[in-house]
Amino acid sequence: MVKKAFIAMVVGIVLAFVAYSVGQSTVPAPTPDSAKSILASPAPAAAAPAPAPAAAPVAKLDSGDTAWMIVATAMVMLMTLPGLALFYGGIAKRKDTLNVIAMSFVTFCIVSVLWVIYGYSIAFGADVHGIIGNLQKFMMNSIKVDTLSSYQNTIPELIFVVFQLTFAAITVALASGAYIERMKFSSWIVFSVLWMTFVYCPVAHWVWGNGFLAKMGALDFAGGTVVHINAGIAALIGALVLGKRHEPGLIPNNLTATVTGAGLLWFGWFGFNAGSALTAGGLASAAFINTNTATAMAAIAWMITEWFFNKKPTVLGLASGAVAGLVAITPAAGFVNVGGALIIGIVVGFSCYCMVAFVKTKLGYDDTLDAFGIHGIGGIIGALLTGFLADPAINAAGKGLFYGNPGQVKIQLIAIGTTVGYDAVVTFIIFMVIKAVMGLRVTPEQEMIGLDQSSHGERALS
Repeated sequence: MVKKAFIAMVVGIVLAFVAYSVGQSTVPAPTPDSAKSILASPAPAAAAPAPAPAAAPVAKLDSGDTAWMIVATAMVMLMTLPGLALFYGGIAKRKDTLNVIAMSFVTFCIVSVLWVIYGYSIAFGADVHGIIGNLQKFMMNSIKVDTLSSYQNTIPELIFVVFQLTFAAITVALASGAYIERMKFSSWIVFSVLWMTFVYCPVAHWVWGNGFLAKMGALDFAGGTVVHINAGIAALIGALVLGKRHEPGLIPNNLTATVTGAGLLWFGWFGFNAGSALTAGGLASAAFINTNTATAMAAIAWMITEWFFNKKPTVLGLASGAVAGLVAITPAAGFVNVGGALIIGIVVGFSCYCMVAFVKTKLGYDDTLDAFGIHGIGGIIGALLTGFLADPAINAAGKGLFYGNPGQVKIQLIAIGTTVGYDAVVTFIIFMVIKAVMGLRVTPEQEMIGLDQSSHGERALS
């Protein structure tokens, strides 16, 4: 029965791609300025006179957009605390649970402070040669209560600042999953400061802040490159530099907490992806349904794959598959249709399982909670498939290979490669500096005792 389900999943992938190929060869893609579906009736033969160019929209606060962005921002905050903290904390060993939770908690606090001081300005300030933003908005200078965002002129810039803050915070926190159970808490704090400053902010500017990748046309709706590839590569480099734990292996202490965390991540991700539309409208709705579709499909694909190879479907696998789906749909959420979301879910569920179950074991690196295997690989898959599946009927700003634009795949590859290369080099340098100045790992004795006691003098459960 399981083998038949696995074969059905593989056949489903093939049929989905065939359907796309046939559909795009027979149905013309809409023009970029069209909001109609590709299934809309063709225009009459007699051409109407060309309309006069529409006037640029007047910048005006919209209470509906603003209310949605406040809610979406709160939802993304929930993803780190308590979502990620519970998800990671439940998988870690019992003696390290509080330390793992503390890593997410302290990171959110650190990024919250540094972002409003200088992080937002260098990520989203006026572009300097396509590389970085200027410091014009240092300490929120020049941003008033009634200043509207230049990225969406119907919402206050201050709520855009906090929305992007929550993205920066969870990106740094995600990388901790590869370092837990052996990294010094003090070293993690310093890493959070340096990595946010020298890796996250520049990459966010390149892709979202009118940097060189944005000008090139790279598509990343909500963070495939900026968040997940970024965090995943940092996770891999850190895991290699730190080395293996003295007690390797995965011994979850509380899968109930992990599933609760996964559910909170799924819920918050609607704010993450649909909120990235920056308006309460059709595009946010498309991102919302695509997020749910890809996540559910990836969880099913992971479950079937694990069932096929290990003869049992685990709850941890189901939760991990859902997270992989959330990761992969992130760059594509506002560019693909539901068919594209299903394809992304199937591919990432199967691929990330194989990465975690086979490739990591073969290569022998100790990525404790598979931050690279899920976020790094899932982000790469999602960013690349966006170049194939971006549907201009969903978003006129994106047109993929299957809709007549093969060049988009090349642009996506350049964005992926640039992010991977820069992140790997700078993360390695950051780790080497911290190692030389203050060390990276706790002592073997502290690791054996557990970081809850040795680092914090506390226990998760008495």
